Amino acid sequence: MGWLVTPAKFLVNEILSEPAYLIGIITAVGLIAMKKTTGQIIGGAIKATLGFLLIGAGAGLVTNSLAPLGTMIQGVTGAHGVIPTNEAIVGIAQAQFGSRVAWLMILGFVVSLLLARFTPLRYVFLTGHHMLFMATLLTVVLAGAGQSTVVVVAVGGVLLGIMLVAMPAFAHPWTKRVTGNDTVAIGHFGTAGYVVAGAAGKVVGRRSRSTEEMKLPEGLRFLRDSMVATALSMLFIYVVMAVLFLLEAGQQTAFKAFATGTGTAATDTGNYVMQSVMQGLQFGIAVAVILFGVRTILGELVPAFQGIASKVVPGALPALDAPIVFPYAQNAVLIGFLSSFTGGLVSLALLTWVFNPAFGLALVLPGLVPHFFTGGAAGVYGNATGGRRGAAVGAFLNGVLITFLPALLLKVLGAFGQQNTTFGDADFGWLGALIGNAGKAGGGVGLALILLIGLAVLGAAVLVQKRVVDTGWDPGAARDALMPRDAAADAGAVAAADAPGRSASYPKIAPPAGAPAPPPPPR
Repeated sequence: MGWLVTPAKFLVNEILSEPAYLIGIITAVGLIAMKKTTGQIIGGAIKATLGFLLIGAGAGLVTNSLAPLGTMIQGVTGAHGVIPTNEAIVGIAQAQFGSRVAWLMILGFVVSLLLARFTPLRYVFLTGHHMLFMATLLTVVLAGAGQSTVVVVAVGGVLLGIMLVAMPAFAHPWTKRVTGNDTVAIGHFGTAGYVVAGAAGKVVGRRSRSTEEMKLPEGLRFLRDSMVATALSMLFIYVVMAVLFLLEAGQQTAFKAFATGTGTAATDTGNYVMQSVMQGLQFGIAVAVILFGVRTILGELVPAFQGIASKVVPGALPALDAPIVFPYAQNAVLIGFLSSFTGGLVSLALLTWVFNPAFGLALVLPGLVPHFFTGGAAGVYGNATGGRRGAAVGAFLNGVLITFLPALLLKVLGAFGQQNTTFGDADFGWLGALIGNAGKAGGGVGLALILLIGLAVLGAAVLVQKRVVDTGWDPGAARDALMPRDAAADAGAVAAADAPGRSASYPKIAPPAGAPAPPPPPR
């Protein structure tokens, strides 16, 4: 029997337990199912494998870049400080949990297709990188709760499948308000922020005119480039913390902050400041490397998933990335980003002076990337129901959410809570905190509580789908009645009496690079 056991051990230990190879194999299987050519199958599998290896390379750069910053924050505030960056924490987690994440992600996608096929939640989640991020979060939290590998993959796969169909349903009344039709859903785990923004717009902006009637300075448009935005935010944070640390600890201690890993201690004040600048730029490079790796994987994996899904769940709505809503209200994107970032700063002040001393919550520094993407989308949702005031207030509340929720999440991440980075978007925070605290009950009780949380999310989503989405409820109808006819149209309201199902007219400008075009209105 040795001739059977040896190859089996090799397959399990050297291939299936290596996440990069596993991702390549799954990609090849999907491309084979789509009847691609041999060259396309081999090329796609290799590209997906290389993409996964790029994520690991970027993770090492992130770790090296964040180490001195963690020292500075600790020295200045006496508290642990983090910068939420999904790509960074996922890259770091791959080293320990890579194979479990891959299996969990595959199982979760299968579960989501079954739920879409046999429940009213007919959504197919196609934002592959967020699927990967949520799979990583569930793996880290469940493993941290002491669950075995089999339980992590099985239970985590079920939870992921539920989230992939439930979150688009929760947001869909608001998404239809934005797009004006029922051809696409939002598939992004910042959904809690978008729903809060839409609800806030409904409350505060009944007579507020649309953001699209405003003229914003072109000089701010450069912030749409995620690599530039990341490097700029980190450069600013690094320099500020470096100066404060220098004043607090003195030259002798401060200059040693960069003597970690392959770094060297600063030689004088000028060198100290410029090392801070370089570390901020290095972080931008590290995130860009991870993003390139993620895109390389998903460029091959998502089409394979999409081809399979179209056969299993015909007629389902595609749930796509947050930038799908950007072209509907470009000014709202910029207002939302700035308002969300402001909410992050206010929340950081509250953490520093109130919640860190009282409850030991970590200091969550605002990063431009999560605030741009989730804040920008929240601005669009807030504008759809509440115009300018809705965009500003809704995105501000999103900034509060993506500051406090990561701080609560860090409490259940165990050793990963000390990595100086964490998951940044709202749904990662509330779900991770819930299942992490449920898992603390231990054993079968903890597992039962975790499954109950999943069932509660699924049940609530089905209820929203049947009672709210399917009945055609429009969250902005009351505002339309109060606005002048032309102003309501400019604000992006759906004039149901005149043209049911059609998207309202916005003054459009070019969407940011990489943002998918909005779907055409149905004919």
